[in-house]
Amino acid sequence: MRFLVQAIGYINVGRKNISIRNCSFPPNACDAIPRGVASPLARCPPLEHDATLPVVESHLEELLRRYPALAVCRNEIEKALHLLIRSFTDGGKLLVCGNGGSAADCDHIVGELMKGYLSRRPLPQEVRKRLGEVDPEVGPALADTLQGALPAVNITAGSALLSAFGNDVEPDYAYAQAVYGHGRPGDVLLGISTSGNAQNVRAALCVARAMGLSTIGLTGQGGGKVSGRCDVLIAVPARKTYEVQELHLPVYHCLCAMVEAHFFP
Repeated sequence: MRFLVQAIGYINVGRKNISIRNCSFPPNACDAIPRGVASPLARCPPLEHDATLPVVESHLEELLRRYPALAVCRNEIEKALHLLIRSFTDGGKLLVCGNGGSAADCDHIVGELMKGYLSRRPLPQEVRKRLGEVDPEVGPALADTLQGALPAVNITAGSALLSAFGNDVEPDYAYAQAVYGHGRPGDVLLGISTSGNAQNVRAALCVARAMGLSTIGLTGQGGGKVSGRCDVLIAVPARKTYEVQELHLPVYHCLCAMVEAHFFP
């Protein structure tokens, strides 16, 4: 049984194929995301009723045109998009983790979300006004320079915590400790593992689910051991590490572009 996520909650549907307009989830996905949390992004309407929907959809269509092999991941990419939009709208944030090249991907994702990616993202007028009131000399320059941000944290970048926990306690659980410290119900954890078998990513996803975060896995074909710990699993159709990574990049670029198009039209 699948459930259709709309502003009003969950509605039973019997469809197997979904679209961005009607995105289905397992019944437990998003359950912990709080409603009505104050957020600068909260004014955006639900994606299903948003005028930006054609632009958002165009990014996905372009992805599949350029990378036809990713057509098998379409439904999961759409589900991941809905999780991210709902979390950001309700004041949540994205945590990301991975190893090696996937850790570099985590930095890349944060860079695309925390500043303008394809659009300029000007600050809201009320924020510009407050900056000028706080410091009439520096405030106007900040108002003209800063860009809208989608809150994202690369937990693989905290070398002091990760090395301390790895040395003093258990290296396989260092990411899990970071998720325990940073994560809040309503946040999303994106775990990246080309094999799907990275023990530290698996442990982080386990902690995230236990704490009420939504979880997204980005893996190679099959999903590996993390598959049972993800609300959404984007398992690209490749097995060799470098081939998996070559498909991961356009997937997360597309997700960043779609989320940006929704919040910063």
